[in-house]
Amino acid sequence: MLKTALHRIGLGGPPGQVELPLPPTLPASLGCDAVGVPARHGFRLIARLPRTGCVFADADYWWWIVPAGSDLDLSWPSPARYVAGTSVPATRPRLIHWPDDATPYTPPIPFYLMVCQLAGKAPAWAPQPTGTVPARQRG
Repeated sequence: MLKTALHRIGLGGPPGQVELPLPPTLPASLGCDAVGVPARHGFRLIARLPRTGCVFADADYWWWIVPAGSDLDLSWPSPARYVAGTSVPATRPRLIHWPDDATPYTPPIPFYLMVCQLAGKAPAWAPQPTGTVPARQRG
C-alpha cells in the first residue's frame, strides 16, 4: 500500500521499476541514464573498462550509470538494456562499485564498444545526414 501511495505522488517510480539511488556526494550534472547487462558478464566488463562509474547489481542485471542521452546515435545491442533515467526493472539493486573519481558516470563510448564485442555485434552508429563535405583547402 505504501508503494502504491508513493507511486501516486511521484516518489516510487513506475510500477515494476526501482530507482537507483545515486550517492549525493557525486554530482550528476549531465543527467543520468542506465545500461543493464546480464549479471554473468558483469565482472568481465568491470575488469576491462578503463574507468567505471557507479555500478548497481541485483541477481539478474548489473546497471552502469552513463550520462543522459548516451543512446543518441547508438544502438545498444541485446542483451544490454538501455534505460532513460535511473528507474530500472530490477529487484533490490545495490551499489557494488563506487567510482575512483568524483563523477558517477562510466564513459559511454568505451562501454558501448565493449558491450558490442560481448554481444558479437559490430558497433551501429546512426547514419550522418547526407550532404556535401567541403573540399579541403590547400594553402
